[in-house]
Amino acid sequence: MKPFIKILSATMPSLVVKMAYNKIVQPTVFKLRPHEIEILDKAEKDFISFNSFDVQTYKWGNGPKKILLVHGWEGQAGNFAEIIESLVDNDYTVYAFDAPSHGFSSKGKTTMFEFSALVKLFLKEHAIKNIISHSFGSVGTTHCLSNNKDIKVDKYVMITTPDRFEQRLNDVAQMVGLNNRVKNKLVNKLESEFNVKVNDQNVSDFVTKVNVEKAYILHDVNDKIIAIQQSIDVQKAWGTACVLEKIENTGHFRILRTDAVVEKVINFLES
Repeated sequence: MKPFIKILSATMPSLVVKMAYNKIVQPTVFKLRPHEIEILDKAEKDFISFNSFDVQTYKWGNGPKKILLVHGWEGQAGNFAEIIESLVDNDYTVYAFDAPSHGFSSKGKTTMFEFSALVKLFLKEHAIKNIISHSFGSVGTTHCLSNNKDIKVDKYVMITTPDRFEQRLNDVAQMVGLNNRVKNKLVNKLESEFNVKVNDQNVSDFVTKVNVEKAYILHDVNDKIIAIQQSIDVQKAWGTACVLEKIENTGHFRILRTDAVVEKVINFLES
């Protein structure tokens, strides 16, 4: 496929830009594990209308402490299954959603900005003071908090986080074989479509403007999806309010269902 994309990039750059753009705004939905489905079946479920989408929402437990879970790109709420069980056992009311075009929500083009708007809606409507995000969910969450300083968060756990959106585009370009000309056309299309500058969409910039009392990042040193250096850069920008813990032997996805990691998350929230 990569050699074919290289040929198209040279001969039909506009077509390749369209293909890459559609991939960026239309996530693939992956099958859940049986245990993830089992946990979803235990939730109180509802649909809310949001930006022309029907968004699937979830609630577990009725404890006095409230927490919001924000999944990653091409993820869904069920990915937090093991963490959800532990949170409920520790007297949390747990809220989550399948973002637009993810999980059991309706499908269409979506972006980080809709993640961000949904985070704002849940935090305000349910007066939530604690958050756990995974991967790309950290981007939408920090974007929301940086633009809504009236929202105060007591504790925020990032289970891996990207940093610079430009780096993500560079990784995609290298992976599929986009040349610089096509990559620059893609950047121009994204900036025009969403009226933003790609260089300004960075978690390390967002976190300097958030109102978060304590933050905790966990990231596997051998994560092959998001290099740990990105979390290191985010923590450095955040400063003393944030602690980074380096994890081993979990990768990017299994980190969510590793008992030792779940225990660390609960200990941080309860400390």
